Amino acid sequence: MPAVGGFDKGNGKEYPGNLTPYVLVTCIVAAMGGLIFGYDIGISGGVTSMPSFLKKFFPSVYRKQQANESTNQYCQYDSETLTMFTSSLYLAALLSSLVASRVTRQFGRKLSMFFGGILFLAGALLNGFAQAIWMLIVGRLLLGFGIGFANQSVPLYLSEMAPYRFRGALNIGFQLSITVGILIANVLNYFFNKIHGGWGWRLSLGGAMVPALIITVGSMILPDTPNSIIERGRHEEAREELRKVRGVNDVEEEFNDLVAASEASRQVEHPWKNLLQKKYRPHLTMAVLIPFFQQFTGINVIMFYAPVLFNTIGFGSDASLMSAVITGIVNVVATMVSIYGVDKWGRRFLFLEGGVQMLICQAVVAACIGAKFGIDGNPGELPKWYAIVVVLFICIYVAGFAWSWGPLGWLVPSEIFPLEIRSAAQSVNVSVNMLFTFLVAQVFLNMLCHLKFGLFLFFAFFVLVMSFFVYFFLPETKGIPIEEMGRVWKTHWFWSRYVGEDDFVPGGNVEMHKGSNATKNV
Repeated sequence: MPAVGGFDKGNGKEYPGNLTPYVLVTCIVAAMGGLIFGYDIGISGGVTSMPSFLKKFFPSVYRKQQANESTNQYCQYDSETLTMFTSSLYLAALLSSLVASRVTRQFGRKLSMFFGGILFLAGALLNGFAQAIWMLIVGRLLLGFGIGFANQSVPLYLSEMAPYRFRGALNIGFQLSITVGILIANVLNYFFNKIHGGWGWRLSLGGAMVPALIITVGSMILPDTPNSIIERGRHEEAREELRKVRGVNDVEEEFNDLVAASEASRQVEHPWKNLLQKKYRPHLTMAVLIPFFQQFTGINVIMFYAPVLFNTIGFGSDASLMSAVITGIVNVVATMVSIYGVDKWGRRFLFLEGGVQMLICQAVVAACIGAKFGIDGNPGELPKWYAIVVVLFICIYVAGFAWSWGPLGWLVPSEIFPLEIRSAAQSVNVSVNMLFTFLVAQVFLNMLCHLKFGLFLFFAFFVLVMSFFVYFFLPETKGIPIEEMGRVWKTHWFWSRYVGEDDFVPGGNVEMHKGSNATKNV
């Protein structure tokens, strides 16, 4: 039996293929789909701190902010209307990802990306020209619909297009573009906030048109994945595309396995119902728990506290910019570390190392915040050395997240699903992610107000649980062809009790439904 969570590669196939300029450019363009998600995360936090924006749409929050009634740092941002504005997007993304599953499966990954871009573009326009609160909310919902489509299709597209030896690095391009989008949004917020007349927030919100246009135009020029072309019955076209993507002529073995998987997929009339079958138990577990854990790492808490601490160091009125830009740069650099190491060190190593790093940092930050902010949330005068220590640990924490749960939370689910349930399972993954992003965004400020510094320990507990989960239940998926992924479950100490020897046999007897054996389709 292999080590806990490990995997014996003994009888695995190795498909020929190179990292060609063609596939590299293709994956870079597709990964730009992450920009719309990242830009929105960065921009929404910025505009909600702009006085002119609050005065127009949330006057009660504006008055509270100007009056500065509370010295309690824990509770000063607690506003349900404001959090509803921010988090309504995630509910829309949840709903649209369910529709996107059918579009992605029947019409290809490209069309899903295109719809995502168009919806996001419409939302950006509406928000940029908003005159009333209803325009703002409808715009946010359209942005959410766009993100649901993009987050459904882009990780699948990258996992299917990339040669298996480089799949991790190319797929993390999606997370890298999310972090770049956040960083760009934070810098733009700072400069637009300085515009006289108080209309800079319109440029911030309307600026989302740029990443929307990039993914919309990009989806029109990108080729579809061989898997997707085969799913729609165009085998010769798929074979040619596979040759272009892999950069070699000898693609028959991989092509035949893709066709066999597609034939199995065709027999599945109800992929959603099929997800509940015993053999898909490990896939469903990962589709639910990985995005759940990703949202409970506590990244939101850390990012929230950064401006207060940076202000203490002496950045003054530029504190919000400095905190956003410095943590943003750490985010981008650490994601590049993940791109470099994910196919060398493996997914499990990064998950576990990142988990330990985040756990230590959360404990230290909780102790520091608790010691100074206490129960009443009034820190008084904070010494510089104290703030420097906390900011250092915040940056180490952000780095830990950015090379582990940040990118791998999207990569691992997108690469483990068999073709017959891939779109449905990815929908579950995106839906769970958006649901818990919504819930955390809704209750986080209220929890902070009541749990105080204990909130850091609350999330630290979840980091501990998720690290144990990875250690015991997540097999290593590094260097395994996507259509061969079924074998990692068969050799796993726990999941082998759900997955039989006759399940997930690529190119061989693929089990389609009870009482039927599929023969290899050449």
